[in-house]
Amino acid sequence: MYTQCPECLTVYKLEAEQLVPACGCLRCGHCDAVFNALGTLAAHLPPEPFTRLAEHALDQDPPLADVAVFRPRPAAPEPVDEPPETASEPAVAEDIGEDFSQLTFTPRFAKPRRRSWRTAAWVAVCMVLVVGLGMQLAWAKRDALIADPTVGPLIETGCAFLGCRLPLVSAPERLRLLARDVEKHPSVNDGLLITASVRNDAAFAQPYPVVTIVLSDADGKHLAMRRFRPEDYVGDAGARARGLAAGATTAMVFEVQDPGQKAVAFAFTFD
Repeated sequence: MYTQCPECLTVYKLEAEQLVPACGCLRCGHCDAVFNALGTLAAHLPPEPFTRLAEHALDQDPPLADVAVFRPRPAAPEPVDEPPETASEPAVAEDIGEDFSQLTFTPRFAKPRRRSWRTAAWVAVCMVLVVGLGMQLAWAKRDALIADPTVGPLIETGCAFLGCRLPLVSAPERLRLLARDVEKHPSVNDGLLITASVRNDAAFAQPYPVVTIVLSDADGKHLAMRRFRPEDYVGDAGARARGLAAGATTAMVFEVQDPGQKAVAFAFTFD
């Protein structure tokens, strides 16, 4: 709150406690004048520039206070000993009214609510929805989760416990070519037999890759190229479904047509 000294027009900021000791009177700290602070009491300052605060008339009837925030509960009356009734005294009619003065009321929002089957059912439905959403997100990010070095082993252990099989995650960059060899095909006149030893350096099983073999001459010019899908060099369907296990090494055999004497080099790529 704010008030203004009527002598020097100095505006002061004050609290309600400062108005109590002298019934609203204050002493100006600038000119030492004593004035009634209630005459110019204001909750907010007017926009600048201003000279005087609005003055209030102090000789009006007291205003009505009608916004109550608290009313103490009345004390219980002391019991009074009444003399016993006699036959000569007329019977007093029993008061059938009820006294509500001693009752206390609790707001509805503060009352404890009993758990019902509806609440339990709603909680169960919410939990099912949350679990379903988590499973959808995990399935959408399954490749990244399985390939993760921390989460992947945990998922594999849990899947093995449940008896399920994780989907294969393709990571051809983690395949390492250990050895390769080319020789003339033993039963086909114009054919070559190419063998390769490949190891899976990933921490998870991955499908057999698509292998591309390129034959080149001494100048690096490509003479022939062929792509082999897993079913072209892995005849066992069960082995293809299981994929190449983590850390496992496999031998791949490919049959290609001999491009002639000019082919002196060959290269492998995995997709």
